[in-house]
Amino acid sequence: MVEVKLHDIGEGMTEAEVLHYFVKPGDSVVADQALVEVQTDKMVAELPSPVTGTVKELLIKIGTTVEVGTTIMVIEAKGAANVPAQDEGSAAEAAVTVEEKVTTMEEKVEEVPIASVNRPKGPLRILAAPYTRKIARENDVDIEKVIGTGPSGRVTVDDVYRFMEGGQIAAAVPAPAAQPAASPSVESAEEIAQTPADVIPFKGIRKAIAKKMTHSLATIPHVTHFEEIDMTNLMALRQELKEDGVSISAVAFFIKALVVALKDFPVFNAKLDEENEVIVLEKDYNIGLAVDSTLGLIVPVLKNAHQKSLLQIHGEMKELNEKARQGTLSGNEMRGGTITISNVGPLGSIAATPIINHPETAIIAFHKTKKCAVVTDNDEIIIRSMMNISMSFDHRVADGATAVAFTNRFAELIENPKKLWLELI
Repeated sequence: MVEVKLHDIGEGMTEAEVLHYFVKPGDSVVADQALVEVQTDKMVAELPSPVTGTVKELLIKIGTTVEVGTTIMVIEAKGAANVPAQDEGSAAEAAVTVEEKVTTMEEKVEEVPIASVNRPKGPLRILAAPYTRKIARENDVDIEKVIGTGPSGRVTVDDVYRFMEGGQIAAAVPAPAAQPAASPSVESAEEIAQTPADVIPFKGIRKAIAKKMTHSLATIPHVTHFEEIDMTNLMALRQELKEDGVSISAVAFFIKALVVALKDFPVFNAKLDEENEVIVLEKDYNIGLAVDSTLGLIVPVLKNAHQKSLLQIHGEMKELNEKARQGTLSGNEMRGGTITISNVGPLGSIAATPIINHPETAIIAFHKTKKCAVVTDNDEIIIRSMMNISMSFDHRVADGATAVAFTNRFAELIENPKKLWLELI
């Protein structure tokens, strides 16, 4: 028998949650075939089969968090049945050992349901984000019976809710038995008022986010500086490019302007090494992109922004955002950042105090762009498209005056796109 264990998949992980099995006991598998989907505090990954053979037992319940090294399932390798039989004494001893150490599937894991008996024998792969699977599990919905309407047949949360509205819940909850009517009293009124609270699991990525934020706030003395930027000229340039068939997001321009400003103020593209008592000025400009995904706050990293064109940045950023929302980012795509940005403008935000992504030195949030009445130097009132930005920085590494100068430089490039073009030549 071959034990399939949870192993470190490259991020220094210590535990993971079992999300979904692609196989069931009795299924034939081949080497490198995906067996189970697990979620660490940073990513969702699949564990492959180490051998060709037959699945014997699934040992961990779906939704259970286990430590690295835990045996998740047992596979009988192909050809193992041809091994010479043991004598009765050793066979009995082995049977006792197995009975003591491995409980049956009914005791340790809920059987993975199969939607139809007419489906061919073998692994069934349902495309669905971890959050969608969680919603299905919490509502007793067999996700394999839900018809996916997303890309490539992916099951979405809306698909699960539509399935529920159709009354096809996998395990119907029996109606409570009728109780004799009781005369109203003060005591019963108090009991009715004490409605049990809902409970949300505090683990996985949510727990990792909390741990990261707490560590950042406890370690870094945060200061947040606010700046107002005139977006009118940049919006006009983007419209002009759009009419020529070129669509580039405002954030792509922000990243390019950010790189230019960071070259002038490298202290914000830095990390404080307290142990060696030095501030490390990074030469690469790797921009973390805070993304609000179904898993929670995810920060993919756009590497080497200083070496890429606006179009390249726009395309790569779009790809990373989509991967983050689908939960398919690799470990390499989530590490190595030197500064983080958060585009909360589309959500309607006008101000915030973002938390620095330790061990970085700064984070910048871009807020909602809206038309405002602005008084010019000639005391004229005109309408301009204005945007607020908020920049939190590590006060151990930089002072307020430096932060103001940095955001002024950034604003200058955004408000005057021609100056930004000159810097890119």
